[in-house]
Amino acid sequence: MGRRFRLPTALLFSLAAICLAQTPADPWPSADLVEPATLVQALESAKPPVVIAVPFPVLYRSKHILHAIDGGAGSKPEGIETLKKAVNSLSKDSDIVIYCGCCPMVKCPNVRPAYRTLKELGFTHVRVLNIPTNMHTDWYARNYPSEPGTAATQSSTQK
Repeated sequence: MGRRFRLPTALLFSLAAICLAQTPADPWPSADLVEPATLVQALESAKPPVVIAVPFPVLYRSKHILHAIDGGAGSKPEGIETLKKAVNSLSKDSDIVIYCGCCPMVKCPNVRPAYRTLKELGFTHVRVLNIPTNMHTDWYARNYPSEPGTAATQSSTQK
């Protein structure tokens, strides 16, 4: 009889551990996710969105989406301060797309805090680039518009 009760208890604890290990719900509605191909089209439009990169600095410095602004690593307090400075002069209704791409988006430590911060600052049109795997696979390998981190001092970009 004791063994019959242990299995459900063990199963209950296992399920609880699995649930607690799940990533938290995304703070954005699904309508605020932008697919990479859609962003490429928007970047080529007459009025492209403001693109803000929120990965770790080494990733931004190595390569980033064409004309993306360095928003700092969203998981770090100093990164959030960088993000606040980056958007300080933007109007609250600016069309903003943020991205990280350091790892699969479900595990990304940067994009969720950055999104929350922008919403808390009162920005009304914030979207998130859907990078399910990483920037290399979901953007660079597809030859979408990007530039090296030193592009501010160079005249050429790659597309």
